[in-house]
This record gives sequence, C-alpha cells and structure tokens, in this order.
Amino acid sequence: MKAKSPNSIDVYVGNRVRVRRKTLGMTQHGLAELLGITFQQIQKYEKGTNRIGASRLQRISEILRVPVGFFFENGGSGPIEGETSELNKFLSSKEGLALNKAFIAIEDPNIRQKLVALAKSLAVAGMPDIDSELQDPVAHN
Repeated sequence: MKAKSPNSIDVYVGNRVRVRRKTLGMTQHGLAELLGITFQQIQKYEKGTNRIGASRLQRISEILRVPVGFFFENGGSGPIEGETSELNKFLSSKEGLALNKAFIAIEDPNIRQKLVALAKSLAVAGMPDIDSELQDPVAHN
C-alpha cells in the first residue's frame, strides 16, 4: 500500500508555523512543551505530514502571537504559487530569517529604503537580466 502524500495546504500551514516559530526564536521542543505534545509531532505538523486540527491551530496562533488567518494567505484560500512560495523559501532559510529580523529592527524608514536600494543594486549587478523585475513600479508611474 502506497503512503499518502501530504496535502499541499497542510504543507503550507506547517511551513507558516515553522517560519513564525523561527522568527520568534522558539525551538520545536519549546512549542511542543507549550502545547503538551512531543517535538516529533511539531516536526510532522511543520512538514505537513500530520494535519493540524482547528483547536490546536488556534492554540498555536495564541502561542506564536498571530491571528489564525496568518497560516492561510489570502483569507484562507491557500497558497499562491510563485511569489508566495519563493517568499516562504526565503523566510525559511537561515539567511532570510536573519535578514528579516535585522530589517525589522531598523526603525528609520530612510535607512530601510537605502537598504532595499542596496540589495536591489547588488542583485542587478550579479544578474543584469533581472533588472526589470527589481524596478519599483510605484516609482515609475
């Protein structure tokens, strides 16, 4: 008998749990302890292997200090292909998480804008063919 593969929505929700948990600097063991379950169960939730029930998801949202809707992009209609999956990949990476935390810590909006401009210029310098993708549509309208 073939093993059932995880549902894409369960994988997406699990990934959102992982991203938020890591953003808060919480371990799987720490989250599991607060939920009264094993860290292995958290691993299964985050991989989408096991589905998270509604009451458990509500408790996870309280612990991670986000609304339940956080786990469902677009008001619960599920993941958007392309940009959302790229963003999740980025936020799941060690570098992406570190960059996100550092960026959020910058309070001055001018410094944030300069950092974004620097990142765009570095990306364009490394890959000239993506210049148009990084153009700010607001600035050019």
